[in-house]
Amino acid sequence: MKILVIGGTRFIGPPVVRMLAEAGHETVVFHRGGSRRNLPEEVGEIFGDRKELPNFRETFRRLAPGVVVDMIPMSESDARSVVETFSGIAGRIVAISSEDVYRAYDIVRGLHPGPPDPTPLTEDSPLRERLFPYDRPGVEEYEKILVEKTVMAAPNLPATVLRLPAVYGPGDYQNRLFPYIKRMDDGRPAILIGEDIARWKWTMGFVEDVAHAIFLAATDYGIAPDRTYNVGEENPPTHREWIEEIARAIGWSGEIVALPKEKLPPHLDPGLANTDQNWVVDTSRIRAELGYEEKTTRKEALRKTIEWERENPPENLDPKDFDYPAEDAALEKLRADSG
Repeated sequence: MKILVIGGTRFIGPPVVRMLAEAGHETVVFHRGGSRRNLPEEVGEIFGDRKELPNFRETFRRLAPGVVVDMIPMSESDARSVVETFSGIAGRIVAISSEDVYRAYDIVRGLHPGPPDPTPLTEDSPLRERLFPYDRPGVEEYEKILVEKTVMAAPNLPATVLRLPAVYGPGDYQNRLFPYIKRMDDGRPAILIGEDIARWKWTMGFVEDVAHAIFLAATDYGIAPDRTYNVGEENPPTHREWIEEIARAIGWSGEIVALPKEKLPPHLDPGLANTDQNWVVDTSRIRAELGYEEKTTRKEALRKTIEWERENPPENLDPKDFDYPAEDAALEKLRADSG
C-alpha cells in the first residue's frame, strides 16, 4: 500500500515511518527538507511546506496514496487544507490529535468550574467547551477539536483520529523526564513535589508504542470509517510512582518528598489548579478493535529514554528551574517544622 506521511522527521514520525517501511509499504514523507537522517533509505520524499499543501495536489494525485497520515494538523485551517487537497485522491486519512481535547484538561487547569469528569475518559467523554487552549505566540490557532471536526466532516475522505497522550522517549524535544533525571544524576538527596501532584495521574505513552498505534491505524484495511481512538499506557501510575520508577531505573536512592503547595518552591509548581481531576484515558477501544498493545516494557522504555535525555539535554537550560538552594531551604524548613 502507498502511504504518505505529512511531517514525520521529528519525534514520533520517524518510528512511524520506519515501521511502515519495514512492513513493506511504499512510504513517502512530505516535509520541509530540514532533516532526513531519521528516515530509512527506501522512503521517498516530497519537499514542501505544509502551508502550501494544495500546491502539490497534482504531485499527490500521481502518487495516489491509499492512506495519508497527517502527523502535524494543528489548526482548523491545517485540517481544511489536507481535506481539500486529498479528497478524491487518497483513500483515507489518519489525523493525529491530542487528549487535550477533553474537558478534563480545562478542569485540571481551573478553566472549567468542575466537578471532575469521571475517569478513565472514553472517546465519548465531554470535550472542552472553551476553544484555543494555548494563549501564547505561535500557537494561537492551535485547536485539535476543530481539526477533528473538520476531518470527520469530509464527505469523500474517510478519517481515523488518534488522540495521543503525553509522549516520552528518545527524540522528545520537550525533555519531559529531564528535570528528574538531572536531579538524580546531580546526586540530589531529595526530589520535592507538591502533595497534590504526588497523587495525580496522567496518561503517558512511550514513543515507540505510540508510533505502533499510528502504524496500526494506517495499515488496518478493515478499520471502521470515521473512528476515534485514545492512545496511551494502561493504568498509569501516580506522579510520585512515576518518579519512583525513574529512580529505580537510574539507581537513585534519594527521597521523594511531597510538600503542601504553599510550602513548595515556586519553580517546582506546575500550576495545575484541580488535581482532583486525573487526566487518564480509556484505551480499550484501540486494543480491542486494532489489536494494539505495548511492544516495550516500562523498564526498557525508561532505559532508552534516560540514555537519550542524558545525551540530549535541553539547549536552553534555565538555571531557575534547578534552584537547589531554594529546594534545600524548603526541605530544611519542613524538617524543622516536623520537630
